[in-house]
Amino acid sequence: MTSRADITGKIIVIKIGGSTLGEGDSTVPDIIDLWQRGALPVVVHGGGKVISQWVAKQGIQPVFVRGLRKTDSETLDVAIAVLAGLVNSELVAEFCTMGANAIGLSGVSGGMLKAEVMDPELGYVGKVIDADPTAIQTILNAGAIPVIAPTALLADATPDNPNRILNVNADTSAGHLARSLSADRLVFQTDVPGVLDATRRLIPRMTKRQAYDLIESGIAGGGMIPKIEACADALETVRSGHIIDGRQAGALLACCAGEDVGTRIT
Repeated sequence: MTSRADITGKIIVIKIGGSTLGEGDSTVPDIIDLWQRGALPVVVHGGGKVISQWVAKQGIQPVFVRGLRKTDSETLDVAIAVLAGLVNSELVAEFCTMGANAIGLSGVSGGMLKAEVMDPELGYVGKVIDADPTAIQTILNAGAIPVIAPTALLADATPDNPNRILNVNADTSAGHLARSLSADRLVFQTDVPGVLDATRRLIPRMTKRQAYDLIESGIAGGGMIPKIEACADALETVRSGHIIDGRQAGALLACCAGEDVGTRIT
């Protein structure tokens, strides 16, 4: 196991969510372990499953455009309430009841994330164009763990425009924040062993170029694409990106200790 000196003061951006969120894995205890040993974890969470459940409860009929959920004003209201309210608060409560000092934020807090509309046909879905880590740094300096919901401020919002918030991809958000923080590591907790090749074997290490080639060749697809892209794009300032199996107890700790876990992109 890595010694305290190895990780003290190191910013580690950890994206949790999707299939691992709320499944009782070891993610939260592992993050607290890193925090207690002097690391500076920054948590970005998703919550697509929970949004889908609450959209259905509201009787809203989902509409998809080229495989992406169309986000009208009603769906956006549910997404914001679920992500920045329910999911974020439950995660913060879990950290706090386990003895950690955690503070919940959303991408709107302090103008942390700014985005433009990705495609008018998709509605209020944003493409992140800027990240300001000031609010995160303030919380880290106070000795707490920031827990961030993926929303963003509309970049060209005006005071008389009631729609000033966009729903943004959590993976992409984590990548932008890691880059803005010059984090030591960017780690994605997933429900697969890592990035797989064409024969479904784990790829333990990739360069930035190899990562892009994997996407361009069509070998990587679906939800793995934004994770790989986020890792590759963040390498401007981040030492390494990792895609690991969040269902595996201790995987996060092993990753941060430098062990070969999942896929490492450098």
